[in-house]
Amino acid sequence: MTSEDDPFHDCELGPEAILGTRTFEGVLFTDKTETPVNVLTGETPAHSQATVEEAKAFAASIDTETPQIALPASVESQIETQSKPYTAAAFFHFKATGSLERHRAYHAAYEADAFAVDFEADYASGDLTITVERADEA
Repeated sequence: MTSEDDPFHDCELGPEAILGTRTFEGVLFTDKTETPVNVLTGETPAHSQATVEEAKAFAASIDTETPQIALPASVESQIETQSKPYTAAAFFHFKATGSLERHRAYHAAYEADAFAVDFEADYASGDLTITVERADEA
């Protein structure tokens, strides 16, 4: 197999690092995601008020072939840009998986026919579970 045939040729991690099921805890937007509070009124600004259903709908509306998830936006970005408390990203985004190396490996597996990649986004707990299997074993 040449390096061009290997979906992991540009990755720091090989498939062995991501095969199986792994849960990333507390990485998704939830109803408990931190939002800014106006110190004068004690209220959360209107732009930072959102529900999980709104966040999921936003993530689903992104026009891309890669499934998106809703991740929490930092309080700082909510204040600076007056944005919602969530953002959308690919389900294998480094903010969810914890590292750029894992992000690249999950992306390579997702794009390769040799692997079956599935994920479950549990917005109640904030947990993201990703399962990677070799396609011939799935």
